[in-house]
Order: sequence, then C-alpha cells, then structure tokens
Amino acid sequence: MDLTPLIDVVFLLLIFFIVASEFKKNETILNLTLPNSASKEQIVKNKEVLIEISKDELAYKANKITFDELNEKLSLLDKQSQLIVKIDKEVKYERVVKLLDILNNQNLSNLLLVTKEKQ
Repeated sequence: MDLTPLIDVVFLLLIFFIVASEFKKNETILNLTLPNSASKEQIVKNKEVLIEISKDELAYKANKITFDELNEKLSLLDKQSQLIVKIDKEVKYERVVKLLDILNNQNLSNLLLVTKEKQ
C-alpha cells in the first residue's frame, strides 16, 4: 500500500489551514493614540486583562462594551488579576475617573497603564 497520496493530502490540508487561519496578533480593538512616557517597560504575565478607553468607546478583552457591562465583567475577575489599561490621550478626565471608580469598587488594584515610549 502506497502512503504517498495520503501524505500529500495531509500536507495540502496543513498548508491550507496555515494560510487560511487568522493569527492573533493583538487583542486591541480601538484605535488609540497613547501618551508618551519615559517609564521603563514592564514584563506582563499571561493572565492579564486588557481594557481600552477612547473618547467615545470602551473595550474589554477586544469587545466593545459599556461602563455598566464592564462593572459586571470585572466583578467576576480574581482580585489579583493584572489589568492592562490603554487610555487614549484625548480621553476626558471624567471617563478615566469613572473607570478608576469601577476598578476601585471591585477592589482591583493590580493596574498597568500603557503608554508610548518617548522618542
């Protein structure tokens, strides 16, 4: 019995799925302009939660949501979860305070603010 045709089919399927699959590059959904900072880079653990906030929108794990929905989702998190927050530099301070209030009410304090490196 000749296995060559079977191997050819398996390799063709493998190549098809590699080419057709969409690789997960980034978990961001909002187009943000981050502020500059001279802070050093930190290594992030695998068990992080990404929150993005722009002038008009809010996203949690690359899904657009409201502040009320965010409050519900954060209530289910482990209190030691690492939160990565990306805030557009055009966001009004009021929206940032609202986000920080939600985090404080949920007793989530392990927070990283993402910025661009100063040139």
